[in-house]
Amino acid sequence: MKLKRYEGNPILSPIKENDWESECVFNCAAVSLDNKVHIIYRGSGKEGVSRCGYAMSEDGFSIKERLKDPIYSPQGEIDKLGCEDPRISVVEDRIYMSYTAFGEVPGMGVRVHKSIQIAITSIEIDDFLLCKWNWNKPYFPFPGVDNKGSVIYPGRFNGQYVMYHRIPPHVWVAYSEDLRHWYDSNILFSPQYKWEYFKIGTGAPSIKTDYGWLLIHYGVDKKKFYRLGYLITALDDPTRIIYRHPEPILEPEEDFELCGSVPNVVFTCGAVLIGDTVFVYYGGADTVICVATAKIEDFLRPISLWQTL
Repeated sequence: MKLKRYEGNPILSPIKENDWESECVFNCAAVSLDNKVHIIYRGSGKEGVSRCGYAMSEDGFSIKERLKDPIYSPQGEIDKLGCEDPRISVVEDRIYMSYTAFGEVPGMGVRVHKSIQIAITSIEIDDFLLCKWNWNKPYFPFPGVDNKGSVIYPGRFNGQYVMYHRIPPHVWVAYSEDLRHWYDSNILFSPQYKWEYFKIGTGAPSIKTDYGWLLIHYGVDKKKFYRLGYLITALDDPTRIIYRHPEPILEPEEDFELCGSVPNVVFTCGAVLIGDTVFVYYGGADTVICVATAKIEDFLRPISLWQTL
């Protein structure tokens, strides 16, 4: 199974006139609301600090609207060097955005030490749809831990919220009762195939299907090529993997994936299901944003065949 690239890729590129996104736009979150696909993307300029921008598509492919100014910027020392790789999940009446906070360890004075960790903020759905960017103050669920790639499930399992996150080289799972304090973090899955030999990580938040939850993830091989793969977890248990696809579903092939700020990269932070089609939004070489698609039945075919045996 392979994703099909949109012929009009890339769908978002840097805008030289906008200092904050003049060099790179990539690694975007996506959510389908109000019959539109809302995209929150990572942009950076010559200073190298990442901020989050907003774009919208009505058909999943072409960009109908794109705001000139960032909708989310660094909030303090912990993310002063960048708000990277946003992921968004709708949980009850709010949208939760997790991102990688790239900054400095507070209180180190002249002996500056850089840090990378997960940050989480949220906003009311109505404010989000009206482009009123009233984000809550971010919090840091794993203080000081070298951690990335947090994706939050949209509901509870046995009374608990569930998060996947990445402490290299594994993907981990953690639990919470209030979406703020997280505990019982354990390894969920690890590198298994050659194309993910060096490390793996979460991609887009999981999508609910008739057979299970679809998680699109990434893998990095020995030569630092980034590829996309997927697995499916049980509907009632996000820690039980019922299928893991052995081959990548997207790998760097086009010029805008092979050449750029970081070459040989396809990397996703967002995917949406529209009708029977999964739209996967991905960064190409850490420089542009693209989209690729597949029918949901293509992801589920190995499970449906197995269940008919």
